[in-house]
Amino acid sequence: MEEIVHAVVRTVVSISIVMVYSTWFGKQLNAHINLYNFALSIIIGSFIANMGFDINLKFLPMLAAFLTLVLIFFLFSFISSKSRVIRKWLSGKPVVVIDNGKILDDNMKKIRYTLDDLNQQLRELGIFDINEVEFAILEVSGKLSVMKKTKYQNATKQDLNPAIQNENFIFPKELIMNGKIIEKNMDAQYSNTWLMNQLNKRNLKLPDVHYAVISSTGHLFIDHYKDHISSPIDNE
Repeated sequence: MEEIVHAVVRTVVSISIVMVYSTWFGKQLNAHINLYNFALSIIIGSFIANMGFDINLKFLPMLAAFLTLVLIFFLFSFISSKSRVIRKWLSGKPVVVIDNGKILDDNMKKIRYTLDDLNQQLRELGIFDINEVEFAILEVSGKLSVMKKTKYQNATKQDLNPAIQNENFIFPKELIMNGKIIEKNMDAQYSNTWLMNQLNKRNLKLPDVHYAVISSTGHLFIDHYKDHISSPIDNE
């Protein structure tokens, strides 16, 4: 009887702990946006199962190990939110596998991604003819993001506007992230001087900018750290 009570108490405490933890980090883990989060969710599930059901393991050492894991995850999340380099190291980066309708064999070889994998994921997106694809990116989550060629895209209200129809599609180019210029994306057309002039026109300084990107239509999009929104729809 004592063992049954012990098991029940352990299970209740374990579930309570994981509920609190899920409230804090549930969105990140559930999204499985990268291999790091995916692996961590499996480890946490293993910890909770052992804490709750394996009465041969001492509960307090298991709890201490679990809390240490939570602390490490919190620290990594905090550091990666401040540093793009650390974020790329933890999460990896997306890989372009089709560019301007051409399959990038070298990129696919580097990540051991086969044509069978590519065709399967295209079919899952409802694309059975690879000739329809303009760009395809394998995200860090393992999902494939696809931009179809213009003639294969579904019609929208914007298609009725001739000015928009004549705009050429380019691959979006990130210029600023977290207040820092992404030097490798700068070129003769979008130089540091050009970028600083654009910021000056908007009365902005580099530390004021959260994110800046050249959109697919060639326009500069800038997001400020201070959005000046008095009543946001949702606050986390």
